[in-house]
Amino acid sequence: MSTFDPDALECLAAIVEEGGFERAAQRLSITQSAVSQRLRALEAQIGTVLIVRSRPLKPTSAGQLLLKHTKQLRLLRADLERDLKELAPSSTGGAREEERIAIAINADSIATWALPALTELACQGLPLEIIHDDQDFTQEWLREGHVVGCVTTLKQALRGCKVTSLGAMNYVAVAQPNYAQKHCPKGLSPHNFRDMPFIAFNRKDDGQTEFVSKAFGLKRVTLNQMFVPSSEGQVRAVLAGWGVAVVVEQLARGLIEQGQLVNIAPAYTLPIQLYWHCWNLESEVLDALTEALKQASARSLVA
Repeated sequence: MSTFDPDALECLAAIVEEGGFERAAQRLSITQSAVSQRLRALEAQIGTVLIVRSRPLKPTSAGQLLLKHTKQLRLLRADLERDLKELAPSSTGGAREEERIAIAINADSIATWALPALTELACQGLPLEIIHDDQDFTQEWLREGHVVGCVTTLKQALRGCKVTSLGAMNYVAVAQPNYAQKHCPKGLSPHNFRDMPFIAFNRKDDGQTEFVSKAFGLKRVTLNQMFVPSSEGQVRAVLAGWGVAVVVEQLARGLIEQGQLVNIAPAYTLPIQLYWHCWNLESEVLDALTEALKQASARSLVA
């Protein structure tokens, strides 16, 4: 089996992660010409194209395999770094910029329980990169080799990966009290939900329609929606009277208790089950990430 130049592999990863040759060169502190030369040498060694020169740039199937291999090497180096720190606590060595450990997490988890889960590891110097996406789509980042693990709603493990059940996040429908009194004084119902704008995260977010569909037993639901790509931003938009939203209960709980928001469908709560997927490798870093997320979810999510 061929031995691949680690610098060339990191060059390939930089091109994909940064979205271009110029930014990859800046990250690696080399010239753009050197980036192209390293990629050409790697493609010559493999015997196939590794990057599709499109907008945005995309790795080919072979490029995705090498990208995954590169991230596995990063895990090995991160494991070694942890072991060396235990043997030599005074060591000042740190991971390079290109050796970040990337994981994909949905925005609602980032806004509530996931960051506290990762705080100790971050403070220990683990070079984390958190990529956010809708919980139904984070697994694609793992499938394509861009991350070593993801929090997702999908239960089925990908080939070469393992899965851990984390628990469920509960979602509630909320509105600002004056808005609710004007538009739905008796709460959200099958007869008035079409009259109010729902504030969704983005066009991938089907949480609003799923909530209404299941709350009222409707097969097809069409909503008037606005989009705010931030969990906290959705709540702020509701507080400002933009409309109503289905948000994670942890974000709304305190505001409901303070009277700044009202639960406009108190008879129904939408539970969304979450799972942690990661590569099935022997890795102290992966084990530490898994354990940190398991412990935090046990404290914060619904079993």
